[in-house]
Amino acid sequence: MGIFDKFKGQAQDKGKEIIDNVGDEVDEKTGGKFKDQVDKGQDAAKDALGIDKEGEQPK
Repeated sequence: MGIFDKFKGQAQDKGKEIIDNVGDEVDEKTGGKFKDQVDKGQDAAKDALGIDKEGEQPK
């Protein structure tokens, strides 16, 4: 694994963390009323960044 792969992995981990935190905040502010839509948005954002649902880069 090269240095750029390491940084890419760290960036993806941070991206997943941010996406999850924002989704949790939206769920909290809306009382979970839009949980399904928020989850779909989180999945779409992770797909756009190339992050799978477990936070690992797809192979």
